[in-house]
Amino acid sequence: MITVGLTGGIASGKSLVAQVLRRLGCEVIDTDAIARDVVVPGTEGWQAVVTEFGPQILAEDGTINRAKLASIIFADAGRREILNSLLHPLIIRAVGEQVAAIEARAPDAVVVVDVPLLIECGMQNDFDEVMVVWAPRETQIARLMARDGLREEDARERIASQLPLDQKRECATFVVENDADREKTAEQVEKFFMHLPRDRKRS
Repeated sequence: MITVGLTGGIASGKSLVAQVLRRLGCEVIDTDAIARDVVVPGTEGWQAVVTEFGPQILAEDGTINRAKLASIIFADAGRREILNSLLHPLIIRAVGEQVAAIEARAPDAVVVVDVPLLIECGMQNDFDEVMVVWAPRETQIARLMARDGLREEDARERIASQLPLDQKRECATFVVENDADREKTAEQVEKFFMHLPRDRKRS
């Protein structure tokens, strides 16, 4: 089995790259989806977040209002670190369980773990390969404003809360430059996939 850590920045194009990798036959684990699962009402993660941030972050149905929580953590680095300290251990545990399950049923699989904060969390050495999706900052801002309906000031704040992509790419074994059209991006991902050593085993 080969493990690939997929990362980038907000609105850099990781979702597109993950789609291409799925099409190529990779097993893709989405930590954003896991992050939602670990805060389902009644779970350990949900209780920890509500205890820390208060019931005002809850929607009427008891789920965590992600927009309200985001407005808090992107405006306060300390609060963001607290949230990460609560949820990251739960997310990492779930990822490990999913990787083990894939390895048991498909030992020759290429497993891609999509981790937005992979470099920030110091996880770059946990994978055989690290793929960083890079895009110019101004492109990120424009995409984020269009995708989430944010003001430019808010888009810049969210991007600034993450490690700059130019620093992330220094930790990569492969960089996807997502600054043109979808076809160019897909070609880069296909090139990466075709050159993976198929006989490589996870250490």
